Amino acid sequence: MADRKIVIAGTGSGVGKTTLTIGLMAALRNLGHQVQGFKCGPDYIDPTFHTAVTGRSSRNLDSYMLSHDTVKEIYTRASHDADISIIEGVMGFYDGKNPKNNEGSTAEISMLLDAPVLLIVNCQSMARSAAAIVKGFQCMEPRARIVGVIANRVGSANHHRIVSDAIEQECGIPVLGYLLRDDQISMPERHLGLVPSIERGELQPFFDGLSTLISSTVDVQRIWELAESPEVELSKDSPRMFMPADSLPKPQVTIAVARDAAFNFYYQENIDLLQANGANCIYFSPLAGEPLPADVHGLYLGGGFPEEFADMLAADEAEPVRRSIREAISEGLPTLAECGGFMYLTDSIENTNGQHYPMLGLIPGTVRMQKKLAALGYREITGTEGNFLLGAADKAKGHEFHYSTFQPKLVENEDPEKALRHAYVTKGLRGTKPEGYLSESGNLVAGYTHIHFASEPALAQRWVEQCKQYKQLKEH
Repeated sequence: MADRKIVIAGTGSGVGKTTLTIGLMAALRNLGHQVQGFKCGPDYIDPTFHTAVTGRSSRNLDSYMLSHDTVKEIYTRASHDADISIIEGVMGFYDGKNPKNNEGSTAEISMLLDAPVLLIVNCQSMARSAAAIVKGFQCMEPRARIVGVIANRVGSANHHRIVSDAIEQECGIPVLGYLLRDDQISMPERHLGLVPSIERGELQPFFDGLSTLISSTVDVQRIWELAESPEVELSKDSPRMFMPADSLPKPQVTIAVARDAAFNFYYQENIDLLQANGANCIYFSPLAGEPLPADVHGLYLGGGFPEEFADMLAADEAEPVRRSIREAISEGLPTLAECGGFMYLTDSIENTNGQHYPMLGLIPGTVRMQKKLAALGYREITGTEGNFLLGAADKAKGHEFHYSTFQPKLVENEDPEKALRHAYVTKGLRGTKPEGYLSESGNLVAGYTHIHFASEPALAQRWVEQCKQYKQLKEH
Protein backbone atom coordinates (compact mmCIF):
# COMPACT_ATOMS: atom_id res chain seq x y z
CA MET A 1 0.00 0.00 0.00
CA ALA A 2 1.07 3.59 -0.56
CA ASP A 3 1.43 6.33 2.00
CA ARG A 4 1.68 10.06 1.46
CA LYS A 5 4.33 11.87 3.50
CA ILE A 6 7.13 14.37 3.00
CA VAL A 7 10.00 15.64 5.14
CA ILE A 8 10.69 19.39 5.12
CA ALA A 9 14.46 19.59 5.63
CA GLY A 10 16.94 22.43 5.61
CA THR A 11 20.62 22.91 4.94
CA GLY A 12 20.82 24.38 8.45
CA SER A 13 18.83 26.19 11.11
CA GLY A 14 17.13 29.42 10.09
CA VAL A 15 16.58 28.59 6.41
CA GLY A 16 12.78 28.72 6.64
CA LYS A 17 11.65 25.18 7.55
CA THR A 18 8.89 26.30 9.89
CA THR A 19 7.59 28.98 7.53
CA LEU A 20 7.34 26.53 4.65
CA THR A 21 5.94 23.75 6.83
CA ILE A 22 3.14 25.88 8.28
CA GLY A 23 2.34 27.46 4.92
CA LEU A 24 2.23 24.09 3.17
CA MET A 25 0.05 22.62 5.92
CA ALA A 26 -2.35 25.56 5.64
CA ALA A 27 -2.44 25.36 1.85
CA LEU A 28 -3.21 21.63 1.92
CA ARG A 29 -5.90 22.15 4.56
CA ASN A 30 -7.48 24.82 2.36
CA LEU A 31 -7.60 22.24 -0.44
CA GLY A 32 -9.67 20.00 1.82
CA HIS A 33 -6.97 17.54 2.93
CA GLN A 34 -6.51 16.06 6.39
CA VAL A 35 -2.91 16.93 7.32
CA GLN A 36 -0.92 15.29 10.10
CA GLY A 37 2.07 17.20 11.46
CA PHE A 38 5.28 15.80 12.93
CA LYS A 39 8.45 17.41 14.24
CA CYS A 40 11.87 15.76 14.28
CA GLY A 41 13.66 16.07 17.59
CA PRO A 42 12.59 17.31 21.04
CA ASP A 43 11.04 20.66 20.07
CA TYR A 44 7.77 21.78 21.71
CA ILE A 45 7.07 25.11 19.99
CA ASP A 46 6.83 24.00 16.35
CA PRO A 47 4.37 21.18 17.14
CA THR A 48 2.15 23.81 18.81
CA PHE A 49 2.00 25.66 15.49
CA HIS A 50 1.36 22.40 13.60
CA THR A 51 -1.52 21.47 15.87
CA ALA A 52 -3.12 24.90 15.47
CA VAL A 53 -2.89 24.77 11.67
CA THR A 54 -3.96 21.18 11.09
CA GLY A 55 -6.46 20.68 13.91
CA ARG A 56 -4.63 17.44 14.79
CA SER A 57 -2.14 16.87 17.60
CA SER A 58 1.39 17.09 16.17
CA ARG A 59 3.84 14.44 17.32
CA ASN A 60 7.60 14.38 17.89
CA LEU A 61 9.71 11.82 16.06
CA ASP A 62 13.06 11.41 17.82
CA SER A 63 15.37 8.57 16.81
CA TYR A 64 17.80 9.23 19.65
CA MET A 65 15.41 9.22 22.60
CA LEU A 66 13.20 6.51 21.11
CA SER A 67 13.81 3.16 19.46
CA HIS A 68 13.36 2.92 15.71
CA ASP A 69 10.30 0.71 16.20
CA THR A 70 8.76 3.28 18.53
CA VAL A 71 9.35 6.08 16.01
CA LYS A 72 7.55 4.01 13.38
CA GLU A 73 4.70 3.20 15.75
CA ILE A 74 4.19 6.87 16.67
CA TYR A 75 4.15 7.78 12.98
CA THR A 76 1.71 5.07 11.84
CA ARG A 77 -0.60 5.61 14.81
CA ALA A 78 -0.91 9.35 14.24
CA SER A 79 -1.06 9.31 10.44
CA HIS A 80 -3.35 6.36 9.76
CA ASP A 81 -6.44 8.46 8.92
CA ALA A 82 -4.63 11.49 7.43
CA ASP A 83 -4.40 12.27 3.72
CA ILE A 84 -0.79 13.46 4.01
CA SER A 85 1.86 13.78 6.72
CA ILE A 86 4.20 16.78 6.84
CA ILE A 87 7.35 16.11 8.87
CA GLU A 88 9.32 19.20 9.83
CA GLY A 89 13.04 18.58 10.28
CA VAL A 90 15.36 19.87 12.97
CA MET A 91 18.53 21.94 12.43
CA GLY A 92 20.33 20.90 9.25
CA PHE A 93 19.31 17.68 7.49
CA TYR A 94 22.25 15.67 8.82
CA ASP A 95 22.57 17.32 12.24
CA GLY A 96 21.81 15.04 15.17
CA LYS A 97 23.33 13.48 18.26
CA ASN A 98 26.65 12.48 16.70
CA PRO A 99 28.69 14.42 14.10
CA LYS A 100 30.07 11.14 12.77
CA ASN A 101 26.75 9.49 11.89
CA ASN A 102 23.05 10.15 11.26
CA GLU A 103 21.86 9.28 14.78
CA GLY A 104 19.01 11.53 15.86
CA SER A 105 19.00 13.52 12.62
CA THR A 106 16.23 14.43 10.21
CA ALA A 107 18.04 12.26 7.65
CA GLU A 108 17.70 9.23 9.92
CA ILE A 109 13.96 9.87 10.40
CA SER A 110 13.48 10.18 6.62
CA MET A 111 15.21 6.84 6.04
CA LEU A 112 13.35 5.07 8.87
CA LEU A 113 10.02 6.11 7.33
CA ASP A 114 11.19 5.83 3.71
CA ALA A 115 9.93 9.38 3.29
CA PRO A 116 10.72 11.70 0.37
CA VAL A 117 12.59 14.87 1.34
CA LEU A 118 12.07 18.46 0.27
CA LEU A 119 15.30 20.42 0.86
CA ILE A 120 15.17 24.15 1.60
CA VAL A 121 18.24 26.10 0.48
CA ASN A 122 19.06 29.71 1.31
CA CYS A 123 19.97 30.97 -2.16
CA GLN A 124 20.69 34.55 -1.23
CA SER A 125 23.77 35.89 -3.09
CA MET A 126 24.37 32.73 -5.10
CA ALA A 127 23.46 31.14 -8.42
CA ARG A 128 25.16 27.97 -9.73
CA SER A 129 26.73 27.43 -6.31
CA ALA A 130 23.29 26.42 -5.04
CA ALA A 131 23.61 23.27 -7.14
CA ALA A 132 26.87 22.40 -5.39
CA ILE A 133 25.13 22.62 -2.04
CA VAL A 134 22.27 20.37 -3.14
CA LYS A 135 24.71 17.92 -4.77
CA GLY A 136 26.63 17.67 -1.51
CA PHE A 137 23.47 16.84 0.43
CA GLN A 138 22.58 14.19 -2.15
CA CYS A 139 26.01 12.54 -2.02
CA MET A 140 26.37 12.59 1.77
CA GLU A 141 23.78 9.83 2.21
CA PRO A 142 22.52 8.14 -0.98
CA ARG A 143 19.83 6.28 0.98
CA ALA A 144 18.07 9.57 1.78
CA ARG A 145 15.59 10.45 -0.98
CA ILE A 146 15.80 14.17 -1.68
CA VAL A 147 13.07 14.61 -4.31
CA GLY A 148 12.89 18.39 -4.65
CA VAL A 149 14.23 21.76 -3.58
CA ILE A 150 12.70 25.04 -2.39
CA ALA A 151 14.83 28.09 -3.12
CA ASN A 152 14.48 30.50 -0.23
CA ARG A 153 15.53 34.17 -0.05
CA VAL A 154 15.89 34.62 -3.81
CA GLY A 155 15.99 38.19 -5.08
CA SER A 156 13.48 37.82 -7.92
CA ALA A 157 11.65 35.34 -10.13
CA ASN A 158 14.59 35.59 -12.54
CA HIS A 159 17.04 34.73 -9.75
CA HIS A 160 14.87 31.71 -8.99
CA ARG A 161 15.04 30.63 -12.65
CA ILE A 162 18.84 30.83 -12.66
CA VAL A 163 19.14 28.79 -9.46
CA SER A 164 16.60 26.26 -10.75
CA ASP A 165 18.42 25.77 -14.04
CA ALA A 166 21.65 24.97 -12.21
CA ILE A 167 20.11 22.61 -9.63
CA GLU A 168 17.92 20.73 -12.08
CA GLN A 169 20.79 20.22 -14.55
CA GLU A 170 23.42 19.17 -12.00
CA CYS A 171 21.28 17.34 -9.43
CA GLY A 172 18.47 15.84 -11.50
CA ILE A 173 15.67 16.91 -9.17
CA PRO A 174 13.12 19.72 -9.57
CA VAL A 175 13.06 23.07 -7.81
CA LEU A 176 9.44 23.19 -6.69
CA GLY A 177 9.17 26.83 -5.79
CA TYR A 178 10.73 29.78 -4.05
CA LEU A 179 10.29 32.49 -1.46
CA LEU A 180 11.53 36.00 -2.11
CA ARG A 181 13.80 37.78 0.34
CA ASP A 182 11.12 40.45 0.65
CA ASP A 183 8.52 37.78 1.48
CA GLN A 184 10.12 36.76 4.75
CA ILE A 185 7.21 36.70 7.17
CA SER A 186 7.96 37.49 10.78
CA MET A 187 6.96 34.52 12.91
CA PRO A 188 4.64 35.27 15.84
CA GLU A 189 6.16 35.39 19.32
CA ARG A 190 7.35 31.85 19.81
CA HIS A 191 6.70 31.53 23.51
CA LEU A 192 5.04 34.23 25.61
CA GLY A 193 1.74 34.71 23.85
CA LEU A 194 1.76 31.72 21.53
CA VAL A 195 -0.64 29.45 23.40
CA PRO A 196 -3.27 32.08 24.31
CA SER A 197 -3.04 33.62 20.82
CA ILE A 198 -3.78 30.23 19.27
CA GLU A 199 -6.60 29.56 21.73
CA ARG A 200 -8.21 32.90 20.86
CA GLY A 201 -7.88 32.26 17.13
CA GLU A 202 -5.68 35.30 16.64
CA LEU A 203 -3.14 33.50 14.45
CA GLN A 204 -5.62 32.41 11.78
CA PRO A 205 -4.90 35.49 9.59
CA PHE A 206 -1.18 34.66 9.84
CA PHE A 207 -1.83 31.06 8.75
CA ASP A 208 -4.06 32.24 5.89
CA GLY A 209 -1.37 34.65 4.75
CA LEU A 210 1.25 31.93 4.73
CA SER A 211 -1.08 29.66 2.76
CA THR A 212 -1.57 32.35 0.12
CA LEU A 213 2.15 33.10 -0.05
CA ILE A 214 3.19 29.46 -0.43
CA SER A 215 0.46 28.72 -2.97
CA SER A 216 1.57 31.63 -5.16
CA THR A 217 5.21 30.56 -5.64
CA VAL A 218 5.37 26.88 -4.65
CA ASP A 219 3.98 23.95 -6.66
CA VAL A 220 1.79 22.47 -3.92
CA GLN A 221 0.19 19.95 -6.29
CA ARG A 222 3.60 18.61 -7.37
CA ILE A 223 4.65 18.25 -3.72
CA TRP A 224 1.43 16.29 -3.11
CA GLU A 225 2.37 13.96 -5.96
CA LEU A 226 5.98 13.52 -4.85
CA ALA A 227 4.84 12.72 -1.30
CA GLU A 228 3.49 9.33 -2.40
CA SER A 229 5.75 6.73 -0.84
CA PRO A 230 5.77 3.18 0.59
CA GLU A 231 3.69 2.48 3.66
CA VAL A 232 5.65 2.27 6.92
CA GLU A 233 5.70 -1.33 8.10
CA LEU A 234 5.89 -2.19 11.77
CA SER A 235 7.96 -5.12 12.95
CA LYS A 236 5.79 -8.13 13.71
CA ASP A 237 8.12 -9.05 16.58
CA SER A 238 8.02 -5.66 18.28
CA PRO A 239 5.33 -5.28 20.97
CA ARG A 240 3.01 -2.30 20.52
CA MET A 241 3.51 0.48 23.04
CA PHE A 242 0.28 2.39 22.45
CA MET A 243 -3.37 1.33 22.44
CA PRO A 244 -6.19 2.39 20.13
CA ALA A 245 -8.45 4.96 21.79
CA ASP A 246 -11.35 2.51 21.91
CA SER A 247 -9.20 -0.08 23.73
CA LEU A 248 -8.02 2.06 26.64
CA PRO A 249 -8.60 0.54 30.09
CA LYS A 250 -11.18 2.05 32.39
CA PRO A 251 -9.46 4.86 34.34
CA GLN A 252 -8.51 3.86 37.87
CA VAL A 253 -6.83 7.11 38.96
CA THR A 254 -6.89 10.77 37.94
CA ILE A 255 -3.77 12.81 37.20
CA ALA A 256 -4.05 16.61 37.03
CA VAL A 257 -1.97 18.23 34.28
CA ALA A 258 -1.17 21.97 34.39
CA ARG A 259 -1.75 23.41 30.92
CA ASP A 260 -1.70 27.10 30.02
CA ALA A 261 0.73 29.70 28.68
CA ALA A 262 3.12 29.10 31.61
CA PHE A 263 3.01 25.29 31.54
CA ASN A 264 2.52 23.67 28.14
CA PHE A 265 5.54 21.53 27.24
CA TYR A 266 4.33 17.94 27.17
CA TYR A 267 4.97 15.07 24.82
CA GLN A 268 1.55 13.79 23.80
CA GLU A 269 2.96 10.27 24.07
CA ASN A 270 3.58 10.82 27.78
CA ILE A 271 -0.11 11.56 28.27
CA ASP A 272 -1.08 8.65 26.02
CA LEU A 273 1.06 6.21 28.01
CA LEU A 274 -0.42 7.38 31.31
CA GLN A 275 -3.90 6.80 29.87
CA ALA A 276 -2.88 3.39 28.53
CA ASN A 277 -1.92 2.42 32.09
CA GLY A 278 -5.25 3.47 33.58
CA ALA A 279 -4.97 7.21 34.27
CA ASN A 280 -7.56 9.82 33.47
CA CYS A 281 -5.63 13.02 32.67
CA ILE A 282 -7.51 16.25 33.37
CA TYR A 283 -6.23 19.77 32.76
CA PHE A 284 -6.21 22.91 34.85
CA SER A 285 -4.66 26.38 34.53
CA PRO A 286 -2.72 27.89 37.44
CA LEU A 287 -2.45 31.12 35.42
CA ALA A 288 -6.23 31.38 35.17
CA GLY A 289 -6.55 31.05 38.94
CA GLU A 290 -7.71 27.43 38.85
CA PRO A 291 -6.65 25.51 41.99
CA LEU A 292 -5.62 21.89 41.83
CA PRO A 293 -8.78 19.90 40.98
CA ALA A 294 -10.33 17.92 43.80
CA ASP A 295 -10.02 14.14 44.04
CA VAL A 296 -6.88 13.76 41.95
CA HIS A 297 -4.23 11.13 42.64
CA GLY A 298 -1.26 12.57 40.76
CA LEU A 299 0.07 15.89 39.44
CA TYR A 300 2.09 16.67 36.28
CA LEU A 301 3.67 20.13 36.13
CA GLY A 302 5.30 20.41 32.71
CA GLY A 303 7.73 22.87 31.23
CA GLY A 304 6.92 26.24 29.75
CA PHE A 305 7.64 29.85 30.64
CA PRO A 306 6.71 30.49 34.29
CA GLU A 307 9.40 33.19 34.45
CA GLU A 308 7.46 35.28 31.94
CA PHE A 309 4.33 35.08 34.08
CA ALA A 310 6.08 35.14 37.45
CA ASP A 311 4.19 38.25 38.60
CA MET A 312 0.84 36.54 37.96
CA LEU A 313 1.93 33.24 39.53
CA ALA A 314 3.23 35.10 42.60
CA ALA A 315 0.28 37.51 42.97
CA ASP A 316 -1.70 37.57 46.22
CA GLU A 317 -4.86 36.53 44.40
CA ALA A 318 -3.04 33.41 43.16
CA GLU A 319 -2.34 32.19 46.70
CA PRO A 320 -5.35 29.78 46.71
CA VAL A 321 -3.82 28.09 43.65
CA ARG A 322 -0.38 27.87 45.25
CA ARG A 323 -1.84 26.65 48.52
CA SER A 324 -3.88 23.89 46.84
CA ILE A 325 -0.79 22.53 45.08
CA ARG A 326 1.53 23.01 48.06
CA GLU A 327 -0.79 21.20 50.46
CA ALA A 328 -1.48 18.30 48.10
CA ILE A 329 2.21 17.65 47.41
CA SER A 330 3.03 17.99 51.11
CA GLU A 331 0.36 15.37 51.83
CA GLY A 332 2.02 12.87 49.48
CA LEU A 333 0.47 13.49 46.03
CA PRO A 334 2.72 11.68 43.47
CA THR A 335 4.10 14.56 41.42
CA LEU A 336 6.43 15.03 38.46
CA ALA A 337 7.62 18.60 37.81
CA GLU A 338 9.75 19.23 34.72
CA CYS A 339 11.74 22.41 34.00
CA GLY A 340 9.10 25.16 34.29
CA GLY A 341 7.16 23.03 36.78
CA PHE A 342 10.35 22.53 38.79
CA MET A 343 10.93 26.31 38.80
CA TYR A 344 7.37 26.90 40.04
CA LEU A 345 7.96 24.71 43.10
CA THR A 346 11.12 26.51 44.30
CA ASP A 347 11.29 29.35 46.84
CA SER A 348 11.44 32.04 44.17
CA ILE A 349 12.26 33.05 40.61
CA GLU A 350 14.68 35.93 40.08
CA ASN A 351 14.47 37.63 36.69
CA THR A 352 17.37 39.19 34.78
CA ASN A 353 16.66 42.55 36.44
CA GLY A 354 17.14 41.08 39.90
CA GLN A 355 13.45 41.11 40.82
CA HIS A 356 12.30 38.20 43.01
CA TYR A 357 8.92 36.51 42.74
CA PRO A 358 7.95 34.05 45.50
CA MET A 359 6.82 30.64 44.26
CA LEU A 360 5.55 27.60 46.19
CA GLY A 361 8.55 27.06 48.46
CA LEU A 362 8.55 23.27 48.29
CA ILE A 363 12.07 23.08 46.86
CA PRO A 364 14.53 25.14 48.96
CA GLY A 365 16.40 27.46 46.64
CA THR A 366 16.13 30.18 44.02
CA VAL A 367 15.90 30.01 40.23
CA ARG A 368 17.93 32.77 38.56
CA MET A 369 17.18 33.72 34.97
CA GLN A 370 20.03 34.66 32.63
CA LYS A 371 20.20 35.97 29.09
CA LYS A 372 22.30 33.12 27.72
CA LEU A 373 21.45 29.45 27.54
CA ALA A 374 22.27 27.54 30.71
CA ALA A 375 21.79 24.06 29.27
CA LEU A 376 20.85 22.48 25.97
CA GLY A 377 21.01 18.90 24.79
CA TYR A 378 19.97 15.28 25.10
CA ARG A 379 20.29 13.50 28.42
CA GLU A 380 20.68 9.88 29.43
CA ILE A 381 18.90 9.64 32.76
CA THR A 382 19.57 7.24 35.61
CA GLY A 383 17.27 7.26 38.60
CA THR A 384 18.07 7.35 42.29
CA GLU A 385 17.07 5.35 45.33
CA GLY A 386 13.56 6.24 46.45
CA ASN A 387 12.51 7.81 43.12
CA PHE A 388 9.10 6.30 42.36
CA LEU A 389 9.49 6.97 38.61
CA LEU A 390 13.11 5.96 38.13
CA GLY A 391 14.86 3.86 40.74
CA ALA A 392 18.61 3.51 41.02
CA ALA A 393 18.67 0.72 38.40
CA ASP A 394 16.28 2.43 35.96
CA LYS A 395 17.19 4.47 32.90
CA ALA A 396 15.39 6.75 30.44
CA LYS A 397 16.17 9.52 27.96
CA GLY A 398 15.21 13.15 27.74
CA HIS A 399 16.58 16.62 27.08
CA GLU A 400 17.30 19.97 28.72
CA PHE A 401 16.72 23.47 27.38
CA HIS A 402 16.64 26.40 29.78
CA TYR A 403 17.94 29.91 30.45
CA SER A 404 18.05 29.63 34.22
CA THR A 405 20.15 28.12 36.96
CA PHE A 406 19.03 26.79 40.33
CA GLN A 407 20.80 27.91 43.50
CA PRO A 408 19.90 25.64 46.44
CA LYS A 409 19.35 27.21 49.83
CA LEU A 410 22.42 26.45 51.91
CA VAL A 411 23.32 26.55 55.55
CA GLU A 412 26.74 28.03 56.33
CA ASN A 413 29.65 26.22 54.56
CA GLU A 414 27.32 23.55 53.18
CA ASP A 415 28.35 21.76 50.00
CA PRO A 416 25.77 22.65 47.26
CA GLU A 417 25.96 19.10 45.90
CA LYS A 418 24.86 17.74 49.27
CA ALA A 419 22.22 20.36 50.03
CA LEU A 420 19.50 18.56 48.10
CA ARG A 421 18.46 15.00 47.53
CA HIS A 422 18.80 14.70 43.75
CA ALA A 423 16.15 13.04 41.60
CA TYR A 424 18.40 11.74 38.82
CA VAL A 425 21.87 11.47 37.43
CA THR A 426 22.04 12.81 33.89
CA LYS A 427 24.68 12.28 31.23
CA GLY A 428 25.21 14.66 28.30
CA LEU A 429 28.02 15.89 26.09
CA ARG A 430 29.62 17.69 29.04
CA GLY A 431 29.65 14.69 31.32
CA THR A 432 27.61 13.29 34.16
CA LYS A 433 25.96 15.29 36.94
CA PRO A 434 23.34 14.89 39.69
CA GLU A 435 20.16 16.74 38.74
CA GLY A 436 16.82 17.76 40.14
CA TYR A 437 15.14 17.33 43.49
CA LEU A 438 13.58 14.35 45.28
CA SER A 439 11.47 15.07 48.35
CA GLU A 440 12.20 13.28 51.60
CA SER A 441 8.97 11.30 51.33
CA GLY A 442 9.81 10.43 47.70
CA ASN A 443 6.49 11.60 46.22
CA LEU A 444 7.91 14.69 44.46
CA VAL A 445 10.28 14.18 41.52
CA ALA A 446 11.42 17.46 39.99
CA GLY A 447 14.20 18.73 37.75
CA TYR A 448 15.15 20.56 34.58
CA THR A 449 15.13 17.39 32.46
CA HIS A 450 12.18 16.75 30.14
CA ILE A 451 11.69 12.98 30.17
CA HIS A 452 10.21 11.09 27.23
CA PHE A 453 8.18 8.24 28.70
CA ALA A 454 8.36 6.27 25.47
CA SER A 455 12.11 5.89 26.06
CA GLU A 456 11.15 3.76 29.11
CA PRO A 457 7.41 2.94 29.15
CA ALA A 458 7.62 1.50 32.67
CA LEU A 459 7.73 5.13 33.87
CA ALA A 460 4.04 5.59 33.17
CA GLN A 461 3.18 2.26 34.76
CA ARG A 462 5.12 3.11 37.93
CA TRP A 463 3.48 6.51 38.21
CA VAL A 464 -0.03 5.09 37.88
CA GLU A 465 0.79 2.41 40.46
CA GLN A 466 2.02 5.11 42.85
CA CYS A 467 -1.22 7.02 42.24
CA LYS A 468 -3.23 3.89 43.08
CA GLN A 469 -1.38 3.54 46.37
CA TYR A 470 -2.01 7.20 47.19
CA LYS A 471 -5.70 6.77 46.33
CA GLN A 472 -5.99 3.78 48.67
CA LEU A 473 -4.34 5.69 51.50
CA LYS A 474 -6.71 8.65 51.03
CA GLU A 475 -9.76 6.36 50.97
CA HIS A 476 -8.78 4.71 54.24
